[in-house]
Amino acid sequence: MMRAAPLLAALLLPSITLTQIAAAQPTPPSISVTGEASISVPPDIAEIDAGVTTEAKTARDAVEANNTQMGKVLLALKSAGVAEKDYQTSRLSLTPQTSTRTPTSQTPQIVGYTARNRVSVRLRDITKVASVIDTLIAAGVNDMGGISFGVSNASKLLDNARAEAVADARRKADIYAKAANVTLGNAISITEEGTPGPPVFRSKFAAAPASVPVASGEETLRIAVSVSYEIKTGQ
Repeated sequence: MMRAAPLLAALLLPSITLTQIAAAQPTPPSISVTGEASISVPPDIAEIDAGVTTEAKTARDAVEANNTQMGKVLLALKSAGVAEKDYQTSRLSLTPQTSTRTPTSQTPQIVGYTARNRVSVRLRDITKVASVIDTLIAAGVNDMGGISFGVSNASKLLDNARAEAVADARRKADIYAKAANVTLGNAISITEEGTPGPPVFRSKFAAAPASVPVASGEETLRIAVSVSYEIKTGQ
C-alpha cells in the first residue's frame, strides 16, 4: 500500500499538467456570425383531422352510437387503401347535455349526452387528399378539423441550403472583418441551429367540405448555422 501512493501520483501528474497547460492558453480572437438559407419545396405528406359526434339520452347509447359510427369510418379508410399504421383515433370524450334554466327551475337537469371521437389520417400521397375527405364524410364524419401539409425528408432536402448558410456566414464575417480592419482565418466552430426532426405539418385551412379542390402549395424550409472564424494576428 505504501508503494501505490507514489505510483498513483506519477500517473496523475501528466494529466494534471496537460489540463493546466490547456487552461493557461488564451482564447484566440474570433468573429462569430449566423448564416441563413432557405429552400421552397412541394409537400409530400398530408394529415387530416376529422371527428364523429353523436348524441343520445343516455351516456351508454351515445358512446355505443359513436363507436359504431367511428367503426364505419375506419373500415372506409381501410377500403380506400389507407394503411392501418397511418390512421388512429384519439380524444374520445363524453359531455352531458343540460336543460336551460327556467323561472321555475334554476337547477340545470341532464337531458342527454354528447360523445365525440377523432381520427387522424396521414397520407403519403397528397393527391388523394380530396378523395379521402369524400370517403370520411360519406362514412359518417360530421366534424372536419382541418388539413395539414408537411415534408417528410426535410433534413436531406436542406443539404444544399446548409452549404449556402455557411457561405452566408462567411459573407457576413468578411463584412465585419473589413469594418474592423482585421483578417479572417479559418472557421474554428460550426453549429447548426434547430436541426430538422420529424416532419412538421402546416395547417392549410380549418375545415373542408367534400368534393372541393385542395391546393397544397409549397413549404419553405429554413436552416441557420452559427460560425466562428479565427482572426489572424501578427500581420
